[in-house]
Amino acid sequence: MAEKQAAGKRLRVTQTGSPIGRPADQRETLIGLGLGRMRRTRELEDTPAVRGMIGKVRHLVRWEEV
Repeated sequence: MAEKQAAGKRLRVTQTGSPIGRPADQRETLIGLGLGRMRRTRELEDTPAVRGMIGKVRHLVRWEEV
């Protein structure tokens, strides 16, 4: 599956929702993505692990391929 993804492919992830009142694992996932504050943006490598983390907090982030 990793062969299908182009080398060096990146994702731009922006936090759009607040972690207040969310389960601890969702707050920790945001921190793991390098987020944690509203409107903070990070560019991350497109890997299955990062996609899984984005999927876990998809209601709190917006992402796009760069």
